[in-house]
Amino acid sequence: MARKTSQAPSRARTGKKPAAKAGRVKRAMSKAAAAKPWTATAIEQAFARFRAANPEPKGELQYVNPFTLLVAVVLSAQATDVGVNKATPALFALADTPQKMAALGEERVRDLIKTIGLFRTKAKNVVALSQILVAEHGGQVPRARAALEALPGVGRKTASVVLNTAFGEPTIAVDTHIFRIGNRTGLAPGQSPFEVEQKLDQIVPAHYKRHAHHWLILHGRYTCVARNPHCEKCIINDLCRWPGKTV
Repeated sequence: MARKTSQAPSRARTGKKPAAKAGRVKRAMSKAAAAKPWTATAIEQAFARFRAANPEPKGELQYVNPFTLLVAVVLSAQATDVGVNKATPALFALADTPQKMAALGEERVRDLIKTIGLFRTKAKNVVALSQILVAEHGGQVPRARAALEALPGVGRKTASVVLNTAFGEPTIAVDTHIFRIGNRTGLAPGQSPFEVEQKLDQIVPAHYKRHAHHWLILHGRYTCVARNPHCEKCIINDLCRWPGKTV
């Protein structure tokens, strides 16, 4: 009797191994980039180019004051800026202060932001942080990192964005874009966002730190994208240490 053969191993070989191989190749490329650290001169050149191309970079979240910025950043977790910007105009028209947001209530906030991912949890956090701002901070957004991170839904990245954008602090909030750039280019390799943040804080010249956060995010969002990066139009292509450049 003929022996039956299974096709599963063949599918596994053609389906899983290439993906695993791709992952290994990507990690190897990141290590290769990290093995060639940037010189101080190269770092200065890179940020000088960013500044020349965009002297006053701006974030893409829409807001009207520090409070609405804080809310917008909280809402942007695991969501796109475009998606958040579609929901917040109606929300901020009704509640642009902590007092108004707390009075609006969780159910109404939830209804206004239901197009945003995780809207139920985010509505709860937005109302709760508004209540805390009223009760403990006189209705003002605090300028201290510890106080910001104590608010519901606010982590280190959100606090860094608020400190930088609302108050002009030279903080660098490491999101997925900056994390990718730090590792891919070899500029600030690290296994966690905090590690990348620490390295950037050490190497970015002080006169560029005010805008470094936005330059790197915009570069990662539109040029050094996750798939098929646009190396042909990258203004730091010649400085980048990534061996997988597309040109």
